Amino acid sequence: MSDTRSPIRTYSYLGPQGTFTEAALAQVPEAVGQNWRSVNNVGEALDDVISGRSDGAVIAIENSIEGGVSVAQDALATMPGLRIVGEYLVSVNFVLVAKRGTTLDDVKVVNAHPVAYAQCHQWMDATLPNHGHIPATSNVAAASALFDNDLADAAIAPPGIVAHYDLDVLAENIGDNPNAVTRFLHVSRTTVLPAPTGADKTSLIAELPIDRAGALLELLEQFSTRGVNMSLIESRPIGDELGRYRFIIDADGHIRDERVADALLGVRRFSPGVMFLGSYPRADKASITFDSKYSDEVFVEARDWLRGIITGEPEA
Repeated sequence: MSDTRSPIRTYSYLGPQGTFTEAALAQVPEAVGQNWRSVNNVGEALDDVISGRSDGAVIAIENSIEGGVSVAQDALATMPGLRIVGEYLVSVNFVLVAKRGTTLDDVKVVNAHPVAYAQCHQWMDATLPNHGHIPATSNVAAASALFDNDLADAAIAPPGIVAHYDLDVLAENIGDNPNAVTRFLHVSRTTVLPAPTGADKTSLIAELPIDRAGALLELLEQFSTRGVNMSLIESRPIGDELGRYRFIIDADGHIRDERVADALLGVRRFSPGVMFLGSYPRADKASITFDSKYSDEVFVEARDWLRGIITGEPEA
């Protein structure tokens, strides 16, 4: 009898076990019960997808406190062949941990991922005003490094870290904002678009064709004149010369929505460096609202009207 079971799929995430990225991956329905591959950085995770070592990857793209994750934005802009198929939100808070027997008074140097450290700097400055900071590749790696060397006395880590490491929690809820949230993307190689849900987001990267007054305004007008709201727009240097930037854009809606499709056509005519990253369901499932004059029916009627003029159809 032949084996009809589906093959095991592999998903890459920033490890080791216990990271916020792993918590985001746990929300991906198709990743449940599959093989999860822990990697050291965003570039490695995305390269796994491009090379075929993994079927998908989950990466952090934006934090509600620190904004866009630049290393992820740059990787998406420079690694073609990737497509965003979903997004997930993870609430973020932190604890300060140390090896057994360590007290808060013993802490002189703290190991922490730079983004996590930035989100805890008020607590750190108030509680440990003279501390030093050693950057780590991930929040869990910061904690595990306490067992590898004596460079740091404590680490900033996720609250569930003690389930994986024998550590003492010196302080809880040390994040400066209790409402902090990180947005994660599920990235794959597929070119099949998820069906529109009415609560979607479209991501793209666009370059200004020339550095001149009003160029950015013209880019933004491609969306505003079609009634498309942008929930994110951030600039990143292209790197070939000073003053050259690309823009990471999240637009409300799906590429199958007439208004979004028309906006992307405008961007394509305006920016030869445009890169479509994907249309996918919003993590918050919030329905997209827009003025009725930008409905699909209005765009279709306008095209029919124009076609009738060109083909000589008699007006009704």
